[in-house]
Amino acid sequence: MQFSELWLRSFANPALDSAALSHLLTMAGLEVEDAEPVAPPFSGVVVAQILEAVQHPNADRLRVCKVDAGLAEPLQIVCGAPNAAVGIKIPCALVGAKLPGDFEIKAAKLRGVESFGMLCSARELGLSEANEGLLILADELVVGTDIRAALLLDDTRFTIKLTPNRADCLSLLGVAREVSALTSTPLTTPTFDAVPASIDATREVILDSPEACPRYVGRVIRGVDAASATPDWMKQRLERCGVRAISAIVDITNYVMLELGQPLHAFDEARLNGAVHVRWAREGDTLTLLNGQEVKPARDTLLIADDAAPLALAGVMGGETSGVTDATRDVFLESAFFAPDAIVGRARAYGFSSDASHRFERGVDFTLAPCAIERATQLILEICGGAAGPARESLAQAQLPSRTPVAVRAARAAQIIGIPFDGAEIAAVFTRLGMKAVEEGASVIVTPPAYRFDIQIEEDLIEEIARVSGYESIPEAVPVGALAMAAQPETRRTAASLRRQLAARDFQEVINYAFVEERWEKDFCGNEAAIRLANPIASHLSVMRSSLLGGLVGTLIANQRRRANRVRIFEIGRCFRRDAEGAPVEGYDQPQRVAALAWGSAQAEQWGLATRREDFFDLKADLEALFEGRALSFARATHPGLHPGRAASVSVDGEEVGWIGELHPSWVQKYELGTAPIAFELVLDGVLARELPRFVAPSKFPPVTRDLALIVDAKIAAAEILTVLREAAGAIVQAIDIFDVYQGKGIDSAARSVAFRIRFQDTERTLEDAEVEAAISALVGRASEKLGAQLRS
Repeated sequence: MQFSELWLRSFANPALDSAALSHLLTMAGLEVEDAEPVAPPFSGVVVAQILEAVQHPNADRLRVCKVDAGLAEPLQIVCGAPNAAVGIKIPCALVGAKLPGDFEIKAAKLRGVESFGMLCSARELGLSEANEGLLILADELVVGTDIRAALLLDDTRFTIKLTPNRADCLSLLGVAREVSALTSTPLTTPTFDAVPASIDATREVILDSPEACPRYVGRVIRGVDAASATPDWMKQRLERCGVRAISAIVDITNYVMLELGQPLHAFDEARLNGAVHVRWAREGDTLTLLNGQEVKPARDTLLIADDAAPLALAGVMGGETSGVTDATRDVFLESAFFAPDAIVGRARAYGFSSDASHRFERGVDFTLAPCAIERATQLILEICGGAAGPARESLAQAQLPSRTPVAVRAARAAQIIGIPFDGAEIAAVFTRLGMKAVEEGASVIVTPPAYRFDIQIEEDLIEEIARVSGYESIPEAVPVGALAMAAQPETRRTAASLRRQLAARDFQEVINYAFVEERWEKDFCGNEAAIRLANPIASHLSVMRSSLLGGLVGTLIANQRRRANRVRIFEIGRCFRRDAEGAPVEGYDQPQRVAALAWGSAQAEQWGLATRREDFFDLKADLEALFEGRALSFARATHPGLHPGRAASVSVDGEEVGWIGELHPSWVQKYELGTAPIAFELVLDGVLARELPRFVAPSKFPPVTRDLALIVDAKIAAAEILTVLREAAGAIVQAIDIFDVYQGKGIDSAARSVAFRIRFQDTERTLEDAEVEAAISALVGRASEKLGAQLRS
């Protein structure tokens, strides 16, 4: 909301400058977003009157004017404005005046004629961007008066940002009440008497929907001159509140709305048929609004209508057919209270907003309508003339909001705010705010006024106490608490150490949204029932991820578009699954996972190394490094996002913890990746667990190395053979590693040869050949028994 500081000070004028007033309002919860002067600095400009204007002898577009500027003698000033005419009052910059832009006025000769000053336009004074000739002033201004004082230019336009609960401050009177309460400055409210009826004209008002409009005040005013000019003082106040002057009657309704907070509407009385009805929209209703928009109101839209047709969207905007024009002679003036629930969201539903709906949907003082119509009537009669009929009120008393008293405990207020309060201090705060407050034992019972819709519970009152007492008066107390260092088990490392380990292996961390595209969930996870967001931040990010793979592929695509030729990325984050047993949130599980993706060259390009693409085994080595020597096993697996023949499950100590594989060719083609990236994804807890290191004394005796080649069925995985051999290994077997796999000449096509290098060593003695041969025989025997393996000759 915008308003003029001078207008505010006509209600409450504290001994504070503009900056201090701005700070006060902000600290009270009425955040001042901007406070700008209404005019730039300038000096030496006075009100003047043109006494004579004759054609310049040497220029067709210039006039030589004699100007009364309140000095001993009239000034001769050469002027080029087309509207310079005898008798008008205009701003005159005297010699020595400084105008905006640090422009100083000096005596000069223009085409041979001396000029002692300058007659000014609004643009030259920085008051407007329009350049329409001289700024013509009101006749009542006194010649010689400083223009800043005459036009009240030493004013500030405040723009405050209000929270939705503070609709009471959407008026000058509402803001002034706050200033008065915060500074203990007397509040001067507008004074006006009820306008006596001079004619008997009335129009019947029927409240067909009293639950939506329990109070409606209407008045007929006949014989107005709707074409009358809006007074300059009213135009000035409206413009400084950001409201454009339109016509006298419309300007008056806007003025009263800004002054008191009550929206009003004026109908052309001659265009109304029969009684005025306040009712819900019906099938077939149509209405053309004042903004030219034609609407078909929904059934939950409240209308103002007559016996023939709708006239206006109640509390939102009037209709074009019943609007006031310059030809209007009789006016029907409306001042009503509309329930917030009946107005909220209606303007937005039709694609616009209005000042009236902005106020009604937040809550307007339901006792204000009779007072506001009297104020508007007074101004209409003063400015437009006419004769007023009686103000006729239609009231459904039982449907008006009630102001239920709310209790606040002094002890509770002190506990929340952090400073002590007694009952008398609390009662004084609410008395300053214009609320009835009565002490009852340890509590204060506060009755909110009709304009405070936000006071409903004890916490609302406590907020008012803190606000009025001053947030700056609340001491900054440092919280004190006993902290105990939680024990970190040595068998578990931190996610930070895992990040460092991945970064050391040439991966870069990425952080993606947990909201992903629905097609990613279907393609990469086979998830046809993803968890859908009720209010997504973007239309394409509509579901929650059940895997990190989609985000990594999205990051890869973004890098490819920037012509990256090597991408190695990882992410640690939460995934979201539906209907998981034992989930911390009912119906949902949110496990943390770590995933990595590699694409492009296996190594950064360099002269000493041949270029080759990243493959499955490169990433497998990175994955194995994360487990620091723990027993890993891999098994052929199927995954909706991975290549059917190049994917494996990952298990540690017999428990499956994730997968690794190459992206499915279909998705490589669909997402235009060129070549397939390799990726893995693991349960984070499975990676963070670790075994404690154990000291093993190095043997002083030499090791013995033997190579063992076994022929097995081609369907048997090499990892399965390795597991069987390690189970059969005796105490002297220190390591068993695969170093070759062979299929081809000399071996059955349904079989293959897997070669192992075995290291034997003892810490106490040198091994004999017989012991080594016995150990090898035991290994071959177990492989033959379990897998049908044969020793390759």
